[in-house]
Amino acid sequence: MADLLIKNARIINEGQSFKGHLWIQNGVIYKIFTNDIPEEAKKIPFLDAENKTIIPGVIDDQVHFREPGLTHKEDIRSGSRAAVAGGITSFMEMPNTNPQTITQQLLEEKYNIAANKSLANYSFYIGATNDNLDELLKTNPREVCGVKVFMGSSTGNMLVDNIKSLEKIFAETNLLIATHCEDEETITNNLAVFKNKFGDSIPFKCHPEIRSTEACYKSSSLAVELASRYNSRLHILHLSTEKELGLFNHTLSASEKRITGEVCVHHLWFDDSMYDSLGARIKWNPAIKKRSDKKALLQGLLDNKIDVVATDHAPHTVDEKNNPYLKAPSGGPLVQHSLVVMLELFHKGKISLEKVVEKMCHTPALIFGVEKRGYIREGYWADLVILDLNNPWKVEKDNLLYKCGWSPFEGNTFTSKVTHTFVNGNLVYENGRINEDIRGARLRFNR
Repeated sequence: MADLLIKNARIINEGQSFKGHLWIQNGVIYKIFTNDIPEEAKKIPFLDAENKTIIPGVIDDQVHFREPGLTHKEDIRSGSRAAVAGGITSFMEMPNTNPQTITQQLLEEKYNIAANKSLANYSFYIGATNDNLDELLKTNPREVCGVKVFMGSSTGNMLVDNIKSLEKIFAETNLLIATHCEDEETITNNLAVFKNKFGDSIPFKCHPEIRSTEACYKSSSLAVELASRYNSRLHILHLSTEKELGLFNHTLSASEKRITGEVCVHHLWFDDSMYDSLGARIKWNPAIKKRSDKKALLQGLLDNKIDVVATDHAPHTVDEKNNPYLKAPSGGPLVQHSLVVMLELFHKGKISLEKVVEKMCHTPALIFGVEKRGYIREGYWADLVILDLNNPWKVEKDNLLYKCGWSPFEGNTFTSKVTHTFVNGNLVYENGRINEDIRGARLRFNR
């Protein structure tokens, strides 16, 4: 692994913005220079990043790469290719595959697949069911990102709806518990009302009324109550409502919190006024809701009630999506565009660059305890992204890397572009070209 000097870049890291140079050696950040480059560093190969910005690689704590069993939608190779093109250098992938990742054996089989196929660094959640607590308790917290609990049903039908099972999971596991929170009874009752009104022709704009604010809050508040009762380490995924923000503490730092929350880029970008034009393409669980919810979620991010920005990248094929409401699956592809979406919010004056880096890079590393990643620090792995913040480009089918071949952002023009992505010091993506020979590493956790 050859040395490399990245020079003349604007570096965004730990709340600071400064001009500097990075010396990468043996896959790690060996030296950070803010003044003149020393003579010894001038002798090594260099990449001139003048007029460019460097940030740590993005850590996405929620993706669905659909392998094994659902690889007509996506697989670990295709998903990680799109991820590195979007500046994501590490991902944590969900267990609702086929078979579901609910045993130690199936979990290790996923890790073996990723070791052979993933261009980005990787970890995998073990999935909870109503009756697999013994398997959860075997999980090594240093080797696995967490346990995923579906407290609301979604793709894969892994609903954990037995309160006694939930209590045992929250009481006995020492893993981070990541939850999908939607109350199933509320959703079922709401759906019956809309079926009675519209039959099989429910408009997509009804989705946030079916998977409603009340459904989200009832489940999220239950998760918070359980975590508070048992002092569990809880991370609530894809928050979608203003009401849920009241469940989170903004006075503690992320490192002090036992209960943290995540918002996904689609809940910060889309709102319910867009269902008529985009339909199934913005059908997610939890649902995209009101413009007021979107605004509140962004404010919650700025106020540190919400700790992480992620994707919930969950692709389906065009044919699957092109169905009426009741048959169209929820989810969509996002990893190639999540960072540029957040940078567009920066260009619109809604968030600072430093806050984007905090919520997409630093805090995921901090709250999961990811070892030596998520920051630009000497001795840390050189997971780095170089950005051109003023290089507008349009999302079109011919520049998509998703296996499913579509994006909810098609037709959007973004101001910023990812030009280079490094994983463990290896240049894996450069101006549209991908080094297919690079492989990421298994994430380790300081727990």
